[in-house]
Amino acid sequence: MSVEATPGAKMIYLIKRRPSTSREELVMHWYANHMPTVIQSQKDAAASGKPHACRYIVLLFDANRDGEHPWDGMAQLWWEKPLERPDVPSGTTPRDTFQQKAEPYMPWATTEYVVIDGSDHLSTEPLTLNAPYPSTRSGFFRMSFFVKAKPGADYAAFFDHWLNVHAPNVKATMEEAGGFRYVVNHSMTPEAESYAGLAELYFPDVSCYERWRAIIKPDGMEQWLDPEGTLVLRGNTEMIGIPRLCL
Repeated sequence: MSVEATPGAKMIYLIKRRPSTSREELVMHWYANHMPTVIQSQKDAAASGKPHACRYIVLLFDANRDGEHPWDGMAQLWWEKPLERPDVPSGTTPRDTFQQKAEPYMPWATTEYVVIDGSDHLSTEPLTLNAPYPSTRSGFFRMSFFVKAKPGADYAAFFDHWLNVHAPNVKATMEEAGGFRYVVNHSMTPEAESYAGLAELYFPDVSCYERWRAIIKPDGMEQWLDPEGTLVLRGNTEMIGIPRLCL
């Protein structure tokens, strides 16, 4: 199976709320205060011919089995090239209420591989009585696998196996189980990041995911994985800032 990389860079921002902030507060200020500012800044940059993100989506995560949120969500923005890593995390000096409520965050540059598109299953409808975006979508079951590599891993061999052995295995079993979207994201600088990559799997509901878990077979991926450091989160809601079409 040959999977081509999406051109450019997919910049990911993992977000965790401050201890004094409730989950509801974070999401409210993210949607109402932060996302409109990001959307407008990208529109302004595009209008003036400056580099800008051509897509912007926020994925929210459910609590884990212990009722905790290791991450509350993540913002994903698609750029023509990776952004430079800042000297200090965003939000160190808050610029809006969302950044007052969230822990400071750093960008994570990844290369995206869309193994199963399935975008026709993900409705992205602009609003009609307010500004078209941000909007929301739900009605699916998403699993996000934040993959940690073992110390000293050969990333070239690891990524080759991931795309050419593991991804076909996941793709075939997802299609058998009823899954409809599968995206792999590889860290551009894995040695400097907390995770080597991220896999995003979408199913119509949790029963399809459980069916997939029952039929997926080992394929050697485990030889590179740090199981203790790998994080698995689920969710069923996304906030859409800039849809698929570029500005």
